[in-house]
Amino acid sequence: MAVSTIEPIIWQDDHLLLLDQRALPGEERYLRIDSAAGVARAIRGMVVRGAPAIGIAAAYGVVLAAREAVRRDGSPDLERALQCLADARPTAVNLHWALARMRRCLRTLAQGDTEGVLEEARRIHQEDVAQNRRMGALGAALIERPSRLLTHCNTGSLATGGYGTALGVVRAAHAGGRVIEVFADETRPWLQGARLTAWELAREAIPARLVADGAAAFLMAQGRVDWVIVGADRIAANGDVANKIGTYALAVAAQHHGLPFMVVAPSGTVDMDTATGADIPIEERAATELTQVMGHAVAPAGFAAFNPVFDVTPARLVTALVTERGVLAHPDEAAMRRLFGVGAEGR
Repeated sequence: MAVSTIEPIIWQDDHLLLLDQRALPGEERYLRIDSAAGVARAIRGMVVRGAPAIGIAAAYGVVLAAREAVRRDGSPDLERALQCLADARPTAVNLHWALARMRRCLRTLAQGDTEGVLEEARRIHQEDVAQNRRMGALGAALIERPSRLLTHCNTGSLATGGYGTALGVVRAAHAGGRVIEVFADETRPWLQGARLTAWELAREAIPARLVADGAAAFLMAQGRVDWVIVGADRIAANGDVANKIGTYALAVAAQHHGLPFMVVAPSGTVDMDTATGADIPIEERAATELTQVMGHAVAPAGFAAFNPVFDVTPARLVTALVTERGVLAHPDEAAMRRLFGVGAEGR
């Protein structure tokens, strides 16, 4: 299986290095992060994005906070740092999953054992890469013949610990000779498809073209798409999927055109404590993300905007949910409970 060489998150000695995704594709630069507050700012500021990557970065943020607490002998400071990290992005459940796991680790370790905290963060990172490769193989197996794939946002190495979720399936399918072409949605307003997915696909010589978000349904109508493959930021207990804004529209269009719709996400993205997609908090961001592009105005100054970052795709529109635990065809609440259990602790 092809292995991505992109490393968006690197622990180095006593600090964290994050590939600044805001600068891509024009510049590959890493930012040095020395504190949990710095990690939280990087998450809020879109230096690092993608649900799995956010969780991994937050885990390393706990390491930085634990080391600072030892230096200051300040347990209250550690708790404040954990809350600061938790508040950075409300929708991506991986963030809260990773922080809960790090809290459990802190409870089991001797006070001041920061090396043990670092080992746990590294395990979260390594497990994510292994899960991605597993999901890549499972998802690629569903693509039985050379196909044209449509994807949305960025779900590759940049959004994870490495390799990718939905883009991991694309990588594995390409390695198996089953990709004719990939259509990458530009993904407004942050253009993750244009800036990030296109960069990853070009770097690995996977045949691909960029399309405007509004062109996706027309491509389907022309018979030029065989699979729609996306990631997820949170999956509810009934199989509803919260993902980058525009995903729901793709799912509706795919159903209308009789096309399979695949969601690829690790089990840490599954939130069995949230009953349905209606219960998932949807983050809204600043109007300027819509009214400006890279700092340049594209709408009248002060014009109002509605800027939800995510939308929710009902489970009935999902053909296959791929996780490292297995594949659910047409997921529903009963199937979700069989695979993932009842509560968050079962993940």
